[in-house]
Amino acid sequence: MIAGVDEVGRGCIFGPVIASVVMFEKDYSLPGLTDSKKLTARTREILAKQIKNDALQWAIGRAEPSEIDHINILQASLLAMQRACLQLTEIPEMALVDGTFCPELPFPCKAVIQGDLSVPQISAASILAKVARDDEMVFADDLFPQYALHKHKGYPTRQHIQAIQQYGITEFHRKSFAPVKKLLDK
Repeated sequence: MIAGVDEVGRGCIFGPVIASVVMFEKDYSLPGLTDSKKLTARTREILAKQIKNDALQWAIGRAEPSEIDHINILQASLLAMQRACLQLTEIPEMALVDGTFCPELPFPCKAVIQGDLSVPQISAASILAKVARDDEMVFADDLFPQYALHKHKGYPTRQHIQAIQQYGITEFHRKSFAPVKKLLDK
């Protein structure tokens, strides 16, 4: 059994980095699986339901903004991936991770550059992580409507930067990221 692993939210300045792991039967196929960034929000939501239904196992892991600020975004991304993978109840033969780095795991792991485009398990993990993080940003928008998180999902858009300049930061902003750090240094 192969596990696919991916994360989302590395470039955001608000909220956690979220990772997912997905395991399918070896020859599983689902039309439309690809990198989550290439899909519409509606298509991701439809595929996420199907993935959760069809997967042998799936899990979500996360690293919080305070952890990102403390250990850096790369290490926090690997931590979120590790947390997702450690929730698996059956050990995969191999974990395939999108990108160039692997988290520390108690089973074999291989990094696959652009794996979210070529490995169905990684594509599925990309979709689950993106849907989970987007849902969280919509929820956070209810708590912090002045930042319009439902629109930009925590990325450093002009609108988000202007809101930070006007309203300041929250405990969920990443203080070590340049746009936020510049405001704090003033």
